[in-house]
Amino acid sequence: MSILQDILTYNEEFVANKEYEQYQTTKFPNKKLVILSCMDTRLTEMLPRALNLRNGDAKIVKNAGGILTSPFGGIMRSIIVALYELGAQEVAVIGHHGCGMASINPSATIEKMKAAGIEEQTLNVLDYSGLDLHKWLHGFDNVEESVRGSVEIIRHHPLLPKHVPVHGLVIDPETGKLDLVVDGYENLPAASRNE
Repeated sequence: MSILQDILTYNEEFVANKEYEQYQTTKFPNKKLVILSCMDTRLTEMLPRALNLRNGDAKIVKNAGGILTSPFGGIMRSIIVALYELGAQEVAVIGHHGCGMASINPSATIEKMKAAGIEEQTLNVLDYSGLDLHKWLHGFDNVEESVRGSVEIIRHHPLLPKHVPVHGLVIDPETGKLDLVVDGYENLPAASRNE
């Protein structure tokens, strides 16, 4: 059975047995939080459980490495929409130890692309268009610095309200232990702090 067929077969039973009822909530995050984190499979259930989040408590935006690389890309748009349209009031960037983006080798990845049938001409067109694939595929060397960098991009975004705290944390995907990298409350204007 294919992966897709397995999913569809399971889904029929899921819906027929009304298993969805236990997950019903609204589109507004109960804990008023939007999280940027990594797509690592170890975090699928570990991250929400380690943060005491239930279905509906937070908006979770995921990508490779939990890295914000563009202040005007889709990740930042999702954060802005969560803040202005969906009731989020705080942002957390959560990286993790042992992230694959810390060890990615862009040259090796490009070679895998070629082996999968991506033609050299396509790579040349991308290069000519101004996309530096090596830079685009590079992750980070230090997870704490990566988290700080993403926090800074979000915190200084021209559309981010000044009263919104942007936190930075690193989670251990094996134990769920969180390490605080940036306390977003410390960067708020004095009038916005809940002291």
